[in-house]
Amino acid sequence: MAEIGRYNSLRVLRSTPQGLYLDGGDHGDILMPGRYVAQKTEEGSEVTVFVYRDSEDRLVATTETPTALVGEIACLKVKSIHPQVGAFLDWGLAKDLLLPFREQSGKVAVGQSIVVGICLDPKSDRIMATTRLNRLLKPTPHHLRRGQSVRLMMIGPCPLGWNALVNQTHLGLLYVDELPPDPEPGQTLRGYVRQVRPDGKLDLTLNADRGARVVSLTSRILDALAEGQGFLPFNDRTSPEAIRATFGVSKKVFKQTLGSLYKERKIRMVPEGIRRLDEAGD
Repeated sequence: MAEIGRYNSLRVLRSTPQGLYLDGGDHGDILMPGRYVAQKTEEGSEVTVFVYRDSEDRLVATTETPTALVGEIACLKVKSIHPQVGAFLDWGLAKDLLLPFREQSGKVAVGQSIVVGICLDPKSDRIMATTRLNRLLKPTPHHLRRGQSVRLMMIGPCPLGWNALVNQTHLGLLYVDELPPDPEPGQTLRGYVRQVRPDGKLDLTLNADRGARVVSLTSRILDALAEGQGFLPFNDRTSPEAIRATFGVSKKVFKQTLGSLYKERKIRMVPEGIRRLDEAGD
């Protein structure tokens, strides 16, 4: 069955003066208007199209490329505002994308760029935009850890700094002292996880120095444990010289990283070194 708001590979049923009718499964026949039909498209062949509803609520197929698909988050520009309906956004298709008033967390203006999620209206089954991003985001960042390199999209200001989208899946905070010069909605940056708070929320940083070292060292320690069959003859009592010679970091950074691995229940300390937790039988 054809999925609304996504790319579909659909079989051509028949050709008409209006265009091609495609097999939409349970959705019935879907028209691809003639202006999108490539030459020599034969009945029975398959075409890759984007499916959405037109202004008359009919499903149509297009070969145009939208800026984002249903389930994704993107920065779009406001083209117009209808006083009874909401704002219309430019998302790369002939038909603009509606951002209903009920889905706006604040007033928007023509020409403004805003970060929105793309979703299906549960009542009309039409594609719409929302600034209430939480409905598209994962609740807790279990797979993210302090110091990890992440992709950021700036969303907008808040009392403590700016909210940012992390890897298209989570929401994080860049504090005022961490902001780039003149931040703008939709701006993409390389960032790092500064802290994963107990409530699962993320504090972010653009400073790669310490965070990047921690991640790199974490990986090297885990790799060394794998090579040593789950054991490594290094711990917080190992000499600074031996640590720097093997891992290229200070003893302070090494101890901090061991502490993080211990809290994550990936290692346990033993008198002669450290053991990977799954090798320790715990």
